[in-house]
Amino acid sequence: MKRLALVLVIIGALNWGLIGLLEFDLVASLFGGSNSFLSRTIYALVGIAGIYAITLLFNYKEDRDRI
Repeated sequence: MKRLALVLVIIGALNWGLIGLLEFDLVASLFGGSNSFLSRTIYALVGIAGIYAITLLFNYKEDRDRI
């Protein structure tokens, strides 16, 4: 689950980087525009992954203790 969240957060970060630097929305261009169902689903999954990734910040001590 952590890896999936990380992959989705990376996809979101790269997409936002492209939007900020080149005004190009890769997700929208691949999946039929920013208002298409598939694009909105991907945006929602990236958002959920970002929320989940917040919890990873607080699990650092638990991960460190396992080593």
